[in-house]
Amino acid sequence: MIGRRITHRTADGVRIPGTWRHAFIRNGSSYFLTDLFIYADGLIDCWGLVTVGEFEEKLRTGWVATTFPDGAKASAHDLARWKFSESRTGLTPELFAAEVRDTIDRLNDRPDATGRCLAAVDVFLADRTEENRTAARDAFLSIPATKRRYALGDMDSKDGPLRVLVAGPGGTTYQPTDPPVTQDSYDRAVAYFEDRARWKGERDTHVLADGPAAPHSPAVRLHHSHAHEPRAHPGQLGLRHDYPAPVTVKESAYPSVAHAYWALSVTQPEVHDAIAAADTSSAARRLAAGGTRREDWAHVRTAVMTGLLRAKYDQHPELAEILLATDDATLIYDDVDSIYWGDNGGRGRNWAGRLLELVRSELHMRRAGLSGL
Repeated sequence: MIGRRITHRTADGVRIPGTWRHAFIRNGSSYFLTDLFIYADGLIDCWGLVTVGEFEEKLRTGWVATTFPDGAKASAHDLARWKFSESRTGLTPELFAAEVRDTIDRLNDRPDATGRCLAAVDVFLADRTEENRTAARDAFLSIPATKRRYALGDMDSKDGPLRVLVAGPGGTTYQPTDPPVTQDSYDRAVAYFEDRARWKGERDTHVLADGPAAPHSPAVRLHHSHAHEPRAHPGQLGLRHDYPAPVTVKESAYPSVAHAYWALSVTQPEVHDAIAAADTSSAARRLAAGGTRREDWAHVRTAVMTGLLRAKYDQHPELAEILLATDDATLIYDDVDSIYWGDNGGRGRNWAGRLLELVRSELHMRRAGLSGL
């Protein structure tokens, strides 16, 4: 259900991951096709945030609809209107609720019904008692019926080997059209799972050619600050652009990266000099806002900031060590004045954090002796 449908909402400054799917809301006698949002904290947005229990009640009462009477009016996002006629759906309120609960489990990286089933199957294959087979069969039947065919992730075999395995020789599957399980079909199912275990083992030991796709260190948030004086041990505060670490660029000295950035953004020499002499980075920004901006600033500002950060960490080895100590963590930079530079609760582009990660990688490269590339 999740796939590429990734979204989030922000609650008390915390980013809550989520996903969405289509659903019909019945309002009065009309039905409206809408997006139903499901979040990791267990809230569901179906024209208003509700808990799982409240969502199940909306399913029970038909507010979130799974059946559609002939002649009922429907509309979709003002794109089309129609009336239902001979509508068909395999979705029941119980199935819909089970799918939503599964989705919440996956959003929290917990085993969903399919994961719990496959774990029970592993237990049975390791110790093939009837008790373990019954547990695996119960776990399989707990997967929402609409999702069972996808349990193995095998679009050729679907769930065939799984339903045969848990039924056992002489048993019957949940599909009424399946014949009783023969010893031969059971043996083929066991062989399928043995091959599957081998494939999985090979995949799990496969070494990626280019290293991990995601950082292994926890993300680091660089909170907004107003540091006006340098500190003996600044910690991650020293990674802020406005931290008072003087930088010299083309024989011009600036009290901080932020001062240099704003000074270089204006065209008038006198404003440049006033920004460079400003008491604080906030004052520097205000002076820049009142000056005349370079016409090409939007095109060059990212490269300018990259150069300033390189200068900062070249000229302040102690701060470079703090940056290197963040390892490969995602750096989340808060900037109340800019959604371009700041992450700002997931609403910004976080270019400041991304450029810090780039400079950090360059520092690692230099330390590894690859700086001549």
